[in-house]
Amino acid sequence: MVRASGVLGSAVLSAFESTDVESKNTVIGLAHSRATDKLKKVDLLDKDETKSVITEFKPDWVIHCAAERRPDVAEKDPERARELNVSVPRHLAELSKTLKYTLVYISTDYVFDGTSPPYTPSSPTNPVNHYGETKRDGEVALMEVGANRNIVLRVPVLYGPAPKNTDTAVNILIDVVSDQSGKKYNMDHYATRFPTNVEDIAKFLVQLASLPSSTSIPPILHFSAPEPFTKYEMCLIFSRILGLPHDHIIPDANAPTGAAATSRPRDCQLYTRETEDLVEKYGGYQWTPFEEWWTQHLQSKQ
Repeated sequence: MVRASGVLGSAVLSAFESTDVESKNTVIGLAHSRATDKLKKVDLLDKDETKSVITEFKPDWVIHCAAERRPDVAEKDPERARELNVSVPRHLAELSKTLKYTLVYISTDYVFDGTSPPYTPSSPTNPVNHYGETKRDGEVALMEVGANRNIVLRVPVLYGPAPKNTDTAVNILIDVVSDQSGKKYNMDHYATRFPTNVEDIAKFLVQLASLPSSTSIPPILHFSAPEPFTKYEMCLIFSRILGLPHDHIIPDANAPTGAAATSRPRDCQLYTRETEDLVEKYGGYQWTPFEEWWTQHLQSKQ
Protein backbone atom coordinates (compact mmCIF):
# COMPACT_ATOMS: atom_id res chain seq x y z
CA MET A 1 0.00 0.00 0.00
CA VAL A 2 1.51 3.31 -1.14
CA ARG A 3 0.46 6.93 -0.72
CA ALA A 4 1.00 7.46 -4.42
CA SER A 5 -0.17 10.77 -5.89
CA GLY A 6 3.07 12.71 -5.42
CA VAL A 7 6.32 12.48 -7.37
CA LEU A 8 7.90 9.95 -5.01
CA GLY A 9 4.70 8.02 -4.35
CA SER A 10 4.01 7.67 -8.07
CA ALA A 11 7.50 6.29 -8.65
CA VAL A 12 7.15 3.87 -5.73
CA LEU A 13 3.80 2.57 -6.96
CA SER A 14 5.17 2.11 -10.47
CA ALA A 15 8.22 0.24 -9.17
CA PHE A 16 6.13 -2.20 -7.14
CA GLU A 17 3.66 -2.72 -9.98
CA SER A 18 6.46 -3.56 -12.42
CA THR A 19 8.22 -5.96 -10.06
CA ASP A 20 6.33 -8.99 -11.39
CA VAL A 21 3.13 -9.92 -13.19
CA GLU A 22 1.21 -10.58 -9.98
CA SER A 23 2.15 -7.32 -8.26
CA LYS A 24 -0.67 -5.27 -9.80
CA ASN A 25 -3.10 -7.38 -7.82
CA THR A 26 -1.17 -6.92 -4.57
CA VAL A 27 -0.38 -3.19 -4.59
CA ILE A 28 -2.79 -0.33 -4.03
CA GLY A 29 -2.09 3.38 -4.41
CA LEU A 30 -3.86 6.00 -2.30
CA ALA A 31 -4.44 9.68 -3.02
CA HIS A 32 -6.60 12.56 -1.84
CA SER A 33 -6.73 15.69 -4.00
CA ARG A 34 -5.20 13.83 -6.97
CA ALA A 35 -7.29 10.67 -6.78
CA THR A 36 -7.93 8.93 -10.12
CA ASP A 37 -9.41 5.67 -11.35
CA LYS A 38 -6.01 4.14 -10.56
CA LEU A 39 -5.58 5.75 -7.13
CA LYS A 40 -8.10 5.16 -4.34
CA LYS A 41 -9.30 8.38 -2.73
CA VAL A 42 -8.52 8.47 0.99
CA ASP A 43 -8.25 11.37 3.43
CA LEU A 44 -5.47 10.33 5.80
CA LEU A 45 -6.63 13.00 8.24
CA ASP A 46 -9.82 10.98 8.65
CA LYS A 47 -8.76 8.25 11.06
CA ASP A 48 -11.85 6.10 10.62
CA GLU A 49 -11.62 6.17 6.83
CA THR A 50 -7.91 5.39 6.93
CA LYS A 51 -8.40 2.47 9.30
CA SER A 52 -11.22 1.07 7.19
CA VAL A 53 -9.20 1.10 3.96
CA ILE A 54 -6.12 -0.48 5.53
CA THR A 55 -8.15 -3.09 7.39
CA GLU A 56 -9.91 -4.10 4.18
CA PHE A 57 -6.71 -4.33 2.10
CA LYS A 58 -4.63 -6.14 4.79
CA PRO A 59 -1.21 -4.91 3.59
CA ASP A 60 2.13 -6.37 4.61
CA TRP A 61 3.82 -3.02 3.96
CA VAL A 62 2.56 0.58 4.04
CA ILE A 63 4.85 3.18 2.47
CA HIS A 64 3.84 6.62 3.67
CA CYS A 65 5.01 9.26 1.18
CA ALA A 66 2.39 11.93 1.91
CA ALA A 67 3.57 15.09 3.67
CA GLU A 68 3.62 18.85 3.62
CA ARG A 69 7.07 18.99 2.03
CA ARG A 70 7.29 22.74 1.31
CA PRO A 71 9.09 24.62 4.11
CA ASP A 72 7.51 27.97 3.21
CA VAL A 73 3.99 26.52 3.24
CA ALA A 74 4.70 24.74 6.54
CA GLU A 75 5.67 28.08 8.09
CA LYS A 76 2.45 29.73 6.86
CA ASP A 77 0.15 26.93 8.06
CA PRO A 78 2.02 25.23 10.92
CA GLU A 79 -0.98 23.36 12.33
CA ARG A 80 -1.85 21.66 9.06
CA ALA A 81 1.82 20.77 8.52
CA ARG A 82 1.87 19.19 11.97
CA GLU A 83 -1.29 17.22 11.25
CA LEU A 84 0.11 15.80 8.01
CA ASN A 85 3.69 15.28 9.15
CA VAL A 86 3.15 14.11 12.74
CA SER A 87 -0.43 13.09 13.51
CA VAL A 88 -0.92 10.97 10.37
CA PRO A 89 2.26 8.89 10.74
CA ARG A 90 1.51 8.39 14.43
CA HIS A 91 -1.92 7.00 13.54
CA LEU A 92 -0.44 4.75 10.83
CA ALA A 93 2.10 3.46 13.35
CA GLU A 94 -0.64 2.76 15.88
CA LEU A 95 -2.59 0.82 13.24
CA SER A 96 0.50 -1.20 12.34
CA LYS A 97 0.55 -2.64 15.85
CA THR A 98 -2.87 -4.25 15.46
CA LEU A 99 -2.92 -4.87 11.70
CA LYS A 100 0.65 -6.27 11.65
CA TYR A 101 2.14 -4.40 8.69
CA THR A 102 5.54 -2.78 8.27
CA LEU A 103 5.34 1.01 8.01
CA VAL A 104 7.93 3.03 6.09
CA TYR A 105 7.79 6.73 6.91
CA ILE A 106 9.56 8.97 4.39
CA SER A 107 11.46 11.66 6.28
CA THR A 108 14.00 14.28 5.28
CA ASP A 109 17.59 15.47 5.63
CA TYR A 110 16.07 18.69 7.03
CA VAL A 111 15.81 17.09 10.46
CA PHE A 112 19.47 18.19 10.74
CA ASP A 113 20.84 21.72 11.07
CA GLY A 114 23.46 21.39 8.32
CA THR A 115 26.44 22.43 10.41
CA SER A 116 28.37 19.13 10.74
CA PRO A 117 27.79 16.74 7.83
CA PRO A 118 27.74 13.93 6.96
CA TYR A 119 24.93 12.78 9.25
CA THR A 120 24.51 9.16 10.28
CA PRO A 121 21.12 7.68 11.20
CA SER A 122 22.04 8.05 14.87
CA SER A 123 23.23 11.68 14.62
CA PRO A 124 21.34 14.09 16.91
CA THR A 125 18.59 15.94 15.07
CA ASN A 126 18.33 19.72 15.24
CA PRO A 127 15.93 21.12 12.61
CA VAL A 128 16.11 24.83 11.83
CA ASN A 129 12.61 25.32 10.42
CA HIS A 130 9.06 24.20 11.15
CA TYR A 131 9.03 21.71 8.29
CA GLY A 132 12.10 19.97 9.72
CA GLU A 133 10.59 20.04 13.20
CA THR A 134 7.39 18.33 12.07
CA LYS A 135 9.28 15.64 10.16
CA ARG A 136 11.51 15.06 13.20
CA ASP A 137 8.43 14.81 15.39
CA GLY A 138 6.90 12.35 12.92
CA GLU A 139 9.97 10.17 13.35
CA VAL A 140 9.67 10.42 17.13
CA ALA A 141 6.00 9.42 16.92
CA LEU A 142 6.93 6.20 15.13
CA MET A 143 9.57 5.36 17.70
CA GLU A 144 7.22 6.14 20.59
CA VAL A 145 4.52 3.83 19.25
CA GLY A 146 7.11 1.08 19.05
CA ALA A 147 5.35 -1.04 16.45
CA ASN A 148 6.69 -4.30 15.13
CA ARG A 149 8.80 -2.92 12.28
CA ASN A 150 8.46 0.81 11.80
CA ILE A 151 11.12 2.23 9.50
CA VAL A 152 12.14 5.85 9.00
CA LEU A 153 13.71 6.51 5.60
CA ARG A 154 15.41 9.90 5.36
CA VAL A 155 15.96 11.33 1.88
CA PRO A 156 17.28 14.66 0.53
CA VAL A 157 15.80 16.95 -2.13
CA LEU A 158 14.13 14.87 -4.84
CA TYR A 159 13.68 14.98 -8.61
CA GLY A 160 12.32 12.72 -11.31
CA PRO A 161 9.35 12.30 -13.64
CA ALA A 162 6.62 14.77 -12.64
CA PRO A 163 3.39 16.09 -14.16
CA LYS A 164 4.56 19.65 -13.47
CA ASN A 165 8.03 21.04 -12.85
CA THR A 166 6.64 22.86 -9.82
CA ASP A 167 6.12 19.47 -8.15
CA THR A 168 9.75 19.35 -6.97
CA ALA A 169 12.32 21.93 -5.88
CA VAL A 170 14.74 20.57 -8.50
CA ASN A 171 12.47 20.18 -11.53
CA ILE A 172 11.25 23.75 -11.16
CA LEU A 173 14.76 25.00 -11.95
CA ILE A 174 14.16 23.91 -15.55
CA ASP A 175 11.48 26.60 -15.76
CA VAL A 176 13.97 29.15 -14.44
CA VAL A 177 16.57 28.22 -17.04
CA SER A 178 13.95 28.12 -19.80
CA ASP A 179 12.62 31.59 -18.97
CA GLN A 180 14.39 33.74 -21.55
CA SER A 181 12.05 36.72 -21.07
CA GLY A 182 14.76 38.88 -19.54
CA LYS A 183 13.65 38.33 -15.96
CA LYS A 184 16.55 38.00 -13.50
CA TYR A 185 16.72 35.27 -10.87
CA ASN A 186 18.89 35.30 -7.76
CA MET A 187 19.81 31.64 -7.25
CA ASP A 188 21.19 30.04 -4.13
CA HIS A 189 24.88 29.20 -4.48
CA TYR A 190 25.45 28.80 -0.73
CA ALA A 191 23.58 25.69 0.44
CA THR A 192 24.80 22.29 -0.75
CA ARG A 193 22.12 19.79 -1.77
CA PHE A 194 22.28 16.14 -2.81
CA PRO A 195 19.49 15.76 -5.39
CA THR A 196 18.26 12.17 -5.55
CA ASN A 197 16.13 10.47 -8.17
CA VAL A 198 12.75 9.19 -6.97
CA GLU A 199 13.07 6.14 -9.23
CA ASP A 200 16.22 5.10 -7.35
CA ILE A 201 14.42 5.42 -4.01
CA ALA A 202 11.49 3.43 -5.40
CA LYS A 203 13.79 0.60 -6.51
CA PHE A 204 15.38 0.57 -3.07
CA LEU A 205 11.99 0.29 -1.38
CA VAL A 206 11.20 -2.72 -3.57
CA GLN A 207 14.51 -4.21 -2.44
CA LEU A 208 13.65 -3.45 1.18
CA ALA A 209 10.25 -5.11 0.99
CA SER A 210 11.82 -8.14 -0.71
CA LEU A 211 14.42 -8.82 1.98
CA PRO A 212 14.08 -12.16 3.81
CA SER A 213 11.76 -11.91 6.82
CA SER A 214 14.69 -12.82 9.05
CA THR A 215 16.58 -9.68 8.01
CA SER A 216 17.19 -7.19 10.79
CA ILE A 217 16.29 -3.78 9.36
CA PRO A 218 17.54 -0.72 11.28
CA PRO A 219 14.74 1.61 12.45
CA ILE A 220 16.31 4.58 10.63
CA LEU A 221 17.85 4.41 7.16
CA HIS A 222 19.31 7.02 4.83
CA PHE A 223 19.09 7.04 1.03
CA SER A 224 20.88 9.71 -0.96
CA ALA A 225 22.85 10.22 -4.15
CA PRO A 226 26.41 11.32 -3.28
CA GLU A 227 26.74 14.23 -5.73
CA PRO A 228 26.76 17.73 -4.17
CA PHE A 229 25.27 20.70 -6.01
CA THR A 230 24.00 24.14 -5.14
CA LYS A 231 20.81 25.20 -6.89
CA TYR A 232 22.87 27.50 -9.08
CA GLU A 233 25.08 24.59 -10.15
CA MET A 234 21.99 22.58 -11.04
CA CYS A 235 20.84 25.49 -13.20
CA LEU A 236 24.18 25.44 -15.04
CA ILE A 237 23.68 21.75 -15.81
CA PHE A 238 20.18 22.35 -17.15
CA SER A 239 21.48 25.27 -19.21
CA ARG A 240 24.16 23.07 -20.75
CA ILE A 241 21.75 20.21 -21.55
CA LEU A 242 19.11 22.53 -23.04
CA GLY A 243 21.62 24.69 -24.89
CA LEU A 244 20.21 27.85 -23.30
CA PRO A 245 22.06 30.89 -21.90
CA HIS A 246 22.07 31.40 -18.14
CA ASP A 247 23.05 35.07 -17.88
CA HIS A 248 19.66 35.80 -16.29
CA ILE A 249 20.49 33.56 -13.32
CA ILE A 250 22.59 35.34 -10.71
CA PRO A 251 24.55 33.18 -8.23
CA ASP A 252 24.05 34.17 -4.59
CA ALA A 253 26.89 32.67 -2.53
CA ASN A 254 26.31 34.81 0.54
CA ALA A 255 25.17 33.25 3.79
CA PRO A 256 21.54 34.16 4.47
CA THR A 257 20.92 36.84 7.07
CA GLY A 258 18.02 37.83 9.28
CA ALA A 259 14.99 35.53 9.35
CA ALA A 260 16.26 33.68 6.27
CA ALA A 261 19.41 32.58 8.13
CA THR A 262 17.56 29.78 9.89
CA SER A 263 15.13 28.88 7.12
CA ARG A 264 17.42 26.37 5.36
CA PRO A 265 20.37 24.29 6.61
CA ARG A 266 23.61 24.64 4.62
CA ASP A 267 24.71 21.01 4.17
CA CYS A 268 22.71 18.00 5.38
CA GLN A 269 24.63 15.25 3.60
CA LEU A 270 23.25 11.86 4.64
CA TYR A 271 25.66 9.04 5.48
CA THR A 272 24.37 5.94 3.70
CA ARG A 273 26.76 3.13 4.70
CA GLU A 274 24.14 1.26 6.76
CA THR A 275 21.74 1.26 3.83
CA GLU A 276 24.45 0.14 1.41
CA ASP A 277 25.40 -2.77 3.68
CA LEU A 278 21.75 -3.80 4.07
CA VAL A 279 21.18 -4.37 0.35
CA GLU A 280 24.72 -5.37 -0.67
CA LYS A 281 23.69 -9.00 -1.26
CA TYR A 282 20.36 -8.11 -2.86
CA GLY A 283 21.17 -6.03 -5.93
CA GLY A 284 23.38 -3.46 -4.25
CA TYR A 285 22.91 0.24 -3.58
CA GLN A 286 21.96 1.90 -6.86
CA TRP A 287 21.83 5.60 -7.66
CA THR A 288 21.68 7.55 -10.93
CA PRO A 289 24.13 10.37 -11.79
CA PHE A 290 22.26 13.67 -11.92
CA GLU A 291 23.44 15.01 -15.28
CA GLU A 292 23.18 11.59 -16.94
CA TRP A 293 19.52 11.17 -16.00
CA TRP A 294 18.53 14.71 -16.93
CA THR A 295 20.36 14.55 -20.28
CA GLN A 296 18.42 11.45 -21.26
CA HIS A 297 15.13 12.72 -19.84
CA LEU A 298 15.23 16.18 -21.42
CA GLN A 299 16.52 15.01 -24.78
CA SER A 300 13.71 12.45 -24.95
CA LYS A 301 11.22 15.31 -24.77
CA GLN A 302 12.73 17.32 -27.62
